[in-house]
Amino acid sequence: MGLLPPINLPDEEKLATLQRLDHFRKWDSLDERRYCLSCGALITGREIQVVGGSRGTGPLRVICPSKNCRAIPMDWALPTDEVLAKMSAGAPAARVAPKKKATPI
Repeated sequence: MGLLPPINLPDEEKLATLQRLDHFRKWDSLDERRYCLSCGALITGREIQVVGGSRGTGPLRVICPSKNCRAIPMDWALPTDEVLAKMSAGAPAARVAPKKKATPI
């Protein structure tokens, strides 16, 4: 959760805001889930917070609703079956670092 209070929007307007501000993944419903790579939470479009805008606090943006997490859409991924299975088993979902390519000598 951020320092700015979230802006409460009707569902239709919140979905339109997510669709406009998330340039990385398509949103068809507020019930869709995303996995936050920053805090490890599974969040829905309904939970995502809309902040900023016309209050003079900068541009309108969407952030993760988790306490002390300032993640933005580029930090959210579609949850894989593996992540969902680990979360349902109570294990924290592990981030997998990309493998480095070997450089020729």
